[in-house]
Amino acid sequence: MAALHPFFRQLGVHHPLIGAPMAAFSTPALAAAVTNAGGLGSLAIGASTVEQSRQMIAATQALTAGPFNVNVFCHAPARRDAAREAAWIAWLAPLFAEVGGAPPTALTEIYRSFVEDEPTFRLLLALRPAVVSFHFGLPPAPWLAALRAAGIRTMATATSVDEARRIEQAGVDAIVAQGVEAGGHRGVFDPDARDERLSTAVLLRLLARHTSLPLIAAGGIMDGAGIRAALDLGAAGAQLGTAFLLCPESAANAAYRAMLTSDRAAHTGLTAAISGRLARGIVNRLMLHGDAPGAPPAADYPLAYDAGKQLHAAASKDGNHEFAAHWAGQGAPLIRAMPAAQLVQVLMAESGGC
Repeated sequence: MAALHPFFRQLGVHHPLIGAPMAAFSTPALAAAVTNAGGLGSLAIGASTVEQSRQMIAATQALTAGPFNVNVFCHAPARRDAAREAAWIAWLAPLFAEVGGAPPTALTEIYRSFVEDEPTFRLLLALRPAVVSFHFGLPPAPWLAALRAAGIRTMATATSVDEARRIEQAGVDAIVAQGVEAGGHRGVFDPDARDERLSTAVLLRLLARHTSLPLIAAGGIMDGAGIRAALDLGAAGAQLGTAFLLCPESAANAAYRAMLTSDRAAHTGLTAAISGRLARGIVNRLMLHGDAPGAPPAADYPLAYDAGKQLHAAASKDGNHEFAAHWAGQGAPLIRAMPAAQLVQVLMAESGGC
């Protein structure tokens, strides 16, 4: 049995396991269950208002006395481009017509980036979760320093060596090494830069050479064997998201759960068509249409998400879920349905008790 990395030990976490933050699907019950079972549970508040975030954090604190992670989005605010947005709405218009809905006349930035959301920053300082993690980039340096001064540990997602170096230079405590297998949004800092789309294994080996920070493996890990392999490749721990979606504590709806247990779970793809940023999910009509030959570039993130959510809302009224964001990693066919605490126990037993 490998010794638990000090990053986890100092937090009071007993297992090298993090339940991934999944916006709209992580719940206080799920985060608390993972934490109470000895892992590090997570909330995702990047798409939430300040008041929603306050309620989620308070609800989690009421369910566990242990540590948990709160994740925020640090993307660049949306770049408005009227022509690009109009072209994207026009491209989606046939889908809206198909489901009997009207396409939007304009797109809205449906949530703010943490980098310009001082009220949420102040909320985190006031409520002091044990860990705050960053996706799509890093917060302003003074905010990071203030979180550190408040005794909050930090993590940030890296998909490349360059991003890992920037994370280390910023003084973040740990790196979430996100491989291309991962479900949900790629955590790339600059969506316009070249993305090598490294696998989790390759990324771990590269980062182990170039950073001294603890590495948290993320992407394609669904069982204890995957956790053990990640640790053998140099990770301090593993972050699993898709693996927890069938837990009763997750907010995944019946249609999502049915998709995850169908043959279609074996077919995932990366697309910007749903939100405006590359993300991996189960292939559906919106992805195929948005990535078809001749398609214009999607509106910027999260403007395209506004259109995608409106399309899904119109279609789902008639039980059509072909336009939903069913985020899932490449390991989705390995998913198992059981309570979160039981899943943590199974994962640790399968990993050899690491």
